[in-house]
Amino acid sequence: MKENWKIWIRSIAIPLLVGLLAGLFTRNSMEAFQALDQPPLSPPGWLFPVVWTILYLLMGIAAGLVAVSDAKGTYIDTALIVYYLQLAVNFFWPIFFFRLEWLLFSFFWLVLLWLLILLTIKLFYRVSKPAAYLMIPYLLWVTFAGYLNLSIYLLNELK
Repeated sequence: MKENWKIWIRSIAIPLLVGLLAGLFTRNSMEAFQALDQPPLSPPGWLFPVVWTILYLLMGIAAGLVAVSDAKGTYIDTALIVYYLQLAVNFFWPIFFFRLEWLLFSFFWLVLLWLLILLTIKLFYRVSKPAAYLMIPYLLWVTFAGYLNLSIYLLNELK
């Protein structure tokens, strides 16, 4: 019990750091992004970092719930491995999309991310139902990001 605070700090810090690093790698790419034709329902640019910060916090809390769970160790290990894998895939998406402007590739990368998030939710559910529920807003946002990504590709690359 005494070591739980370290688990919680690590669980919350890791996704926040992933988001921060991805943001640093793509920070000079927003002007080019804003110049692209945007689909209906595109949110204002300021909303993205707000939403992502909330989602990274929810992910961290979910991972913390799994890490401190009393569930069987193998379930915890498998769930966290897939969680960290999806977090790595998440890290690269903004680099592919914003920095490299690989719009279609980014869409398919996002589909991979979506599938990994879904698998993470399923695995988290075995260990901690609240952890699984905390991942649902992330899945919904990535679904919306998929719509935006594909729409931006279609509006700008197929002119």
